[in-house]
Amino acid sequence: MKNSVPKRRLSAADAAFLYLERKEIPLAIASVSIFDGPVPFDEFVASIASKLHLVPRYRQIVSMPSMNLGSPTWEDDRHFDIHNHIFRVTLDPPGGEAELEALAGRIFSQLLDRSKPLWDLHVVDGLKGGRGAVIWRLHHALADGVSGTHLMEVMLDQTPEGPRPIPKARRLPPRPRPSDRSLTDGISDAVHSTLQRLIAAEEGLLGFTQQLLSDQMQNGLKGLVDLLPELAASVERLPFNKPCSGERKFCWAEFDLADIEAVRKAVGGRVNDVVLTVLTRALARYVKLHGQTVVNRFVRIVCPVSLRKGDQQGDLGNQISFLPVALPMGIRNPVQMLKAVTARTETMKRAGVANLVGLAAGCIAAAPPPLQALFWWGLPQVILPVPLLNLICTNVPGPPVPLYAGGRRMIATYPQVPTGYDLGVNCAVESYDGKLFFGLIADAHVASDVRRLRDFLYVSFRELCRAARRGGKPSGLKKAQRRAVTARTTRPQPPKTAERGAKGSARRATKAPPAATAAPPATTPTPVNTKDAA
Repeated sequence: MKNSVPKRRLSAADAAFLYLERKEIPLAIASVSIFDGPVPFDEFVASIASKLHLVPRYRQIVSMPSMNLGSPTWEDDRHFDIHNHIFRVTLDPPGGEAELEALAGRIFSQLLDRSKPLWDLHVVDGLKGGRGAVIWRLHHALADGVSGTHLMEVMLDQTPEGPRPIPKARRLPPRPRPSDRSLTDGISDAVHSTLQRLIAAEEGLLGFTQQLLSDQMQNGLKGLVDLLPELAASVERLPFNKPCSGERKFCWAEFDLADIEAVRKAVGGRVNDVVLTVLTRALARYVKLHGQTVVNRFVRIVCPVSLRKGDQQGDLGNQISFLPVALPMGIRNPVQMLKAVTARTETMKRAGVANLVGLAAGCIAAAPPPLQALFWWGLPQVILPVPLLNLICTNVPGPPVPLYAGGRRMIATYPQVPTGYDLGVNCAVESYDGKLFFGLIADAHVASDVRRLRDFLYVSFRELCRAARRGGKPSGLKKAQRRAVTARTTRPQPPKTAERGAKGSARRATKAPPAATAAPPATTPTPVNTKDAA
């Protein structure tokens, strides 16, 4: 990785995820990866161990400064043991999708142990059909979605034969822990980091001021004026905007990228606009399922936006801003919905809203570290009459080619973005090997029926494909693409890893929500020595 000698001091954005976290808000990004066969445990552990020198952060722990006078730092873990991070677990019979989703939900409910490096893997055996799975977790302070996806690419193999021999880097002696440093050193660090962030905030302000003079920004601001009534309206609580408990449920869906591209070319917009359209229509169905109206109502979705340049894709840490959009739920025609979503996202982009949000975050980051710690720690305890947003939806580009673990091909990878506070549901999307994978994380008490929302994703996507075929531009789809869309919309195929297809999901979506049932228990994951695992 490019970031082979990372900075010791956490950025303000990275540190914020440490201050925000508590048992009701576990802040690890994660994914559930499914392979076409059981992942050989010993071989997998040895492969990960051979690559750890490529990611020094995987051998470092967070050290918090005394009285939060300075910024947290990454320090070498003098007692690092890889067997404290890679676990083996076997699903109880029948080992289907429901059992795997339940296991993932329990793992995602747990906080990572800050006395160790902030990551772990669970290698899962006992899946139906002779498949295997790996559940990945790493703390949001360590990486954002883009760098987390890059880490997965580093840890997996590009070919079934495995990686080429990787020369090990010479390990330097551990740095002294901040606990050995004086109070004067802590104050000096605080002053130095504050000055650096003030300079960065000033540079960001100057850059944004220059962008305001551009024609693109001027046109974007004119379009933003038309959206002001929508943006100024108060945010309404949707059925899942309630205080979260910390217990999580996880489920997923997947779609072919070829179908999404066909819709996009027929109607317009970007891939992310199609994603937001499908999600918004699914949310509208979910809202009506809970007895609420969608007429003249908007869902406020925040989309993380990567600020990385081309040569920064492998850098660790968080380099993101946020693009807030207000999307109407009451539009009945799927094509009109996609056009409405595209118009709003393009307007917000041209107006530089993500840059403005990043500038505001930079101003907060310029505050002295003790004030930052106090601000982020206290934020979740503030009770607002209405939420600031309804839901987070992140869309991360993943590897376009297959990846392998121990010779087993990864056939699916379902991402997870943390949720908490009063965001009872969040959505993560990732592309991989010709497909688009959705992961829905929900608070188990706020949105226990999150699988109904997943079913609505399939229904909404099928409707959008049908509407695009009928109402899109005839020249936008080639004959082969029209046949592909027609075949999938008239006879939808379930994902390989799903127990229920889109057709079954559509039938269940019209029925009353079933009574909540307890998830089938799975074997509790425990650390396993590789010798015992053999």
